[in-house]
Amino acid sequence: MSQNTLAGRDCLRLLDLTPEEFTLVLDTAARQKADWKNGVHDAPCAGKAVAIIMEKPSLRTRSSFEIGTYRLGAHPLVMSDDHSAFSRGETVQDTTLVLERFVDAIVLRTYEQSKVVEVAQWASIPVINALSDDFHPCQGLADALTIREHKGKLAGLTIAYVGDGNNMAHTYLEMGVLAGMNVKLGFPAIHTPDPVVIAECEKVASMTGASIELFNDPREAVADADVVITDTWTSMGDEDEHDQRVAEFEGFQVNAELMALAADDALFMHCLPAHRGEEVTDEVMDAPYSVIFDEAENRLHAQKALLSLVMGAQ
Repeated sequence: MSQNTLAGRDCLRLLDLTPEEFTLVLDTAARQKADWKNGVHDAPCAGKAVAIIMEKPSLRTRSSFEIGTYRLGAHPLVMSDDHSAFSRGETVQDTTLVLERFVDAIVLRTYEQSKVVEVAQWASIPVINALSDDFHPCQGLADALTIREHKGKLAGLTIAYVGDGNNMAHTYLEMGVLAGMNVKLGFPAIHTPDPVVIAECEKVASMTGASIELFNDPREAVADADVVITDTWTSMGDEDEHDQRVAEFEGFQVNAELMALAADDALFMHCLPAHRGEEVTDEVMDAPYSVIFDEAENRLHAQKALLSLVMGAQ
């Protein structure tokens, strides 16, 4: 078993991990998943507690973190929406310094990445980003686990992400370069990913054998890809721009015609929730090559593994 170098560490974005640590999380998730299904229900974090703070609405994130924490033997302290830890106007500093007296890790789903960073700066316990406007590292871990389960490997595969240059685009860039994958992004020119994130990922790619290609034509991005991924065109907080964004993403829908350009055995993935008929068709969502519900399940296993590692267990 690999040495746990993640004990006591934060995970605010995937590039907080080395390629070896990224693989450690996936290996731990695969082992824990198999153990649970085989009736081995260890509780390596018994007696500990995790603050799970949801400032954005959530189905998969809350459910998977709460159940994963419970399965580790720890107590999940869930605070959401108007009853979240930060709902009373207390400073981030004071709130964090109080929470760390009660719990052993903090999970935060919020808006600005700067808030996750600030919590981590004050906390002496591990902090995990459960989604921010810039990154979604836990989704990236779950997706990597899913791809590895279906393809048997990650290095050398080509993933194509089609859609908004948002937190998921950033996350797939980071996931891909850590895993030594070929990452192809297709997005409208007015919805480009952050150039700083691209530059950071290109630096990692030069060390892992990964590659990055950027396109404004979704067909070029998807050509010969082993995995095709998309995300909603209208993220939380952008609802007022829905109609405008649908027009701006015209031609970027993942449909059967676009999937036909990918490799013959290509997978389709979506982090959900999906807006069927917008960024993806029913035909693709429900196709045999769609692994969206394996992907959703693996949120539980990937996050459980990450939590156990940062809290010092394996």
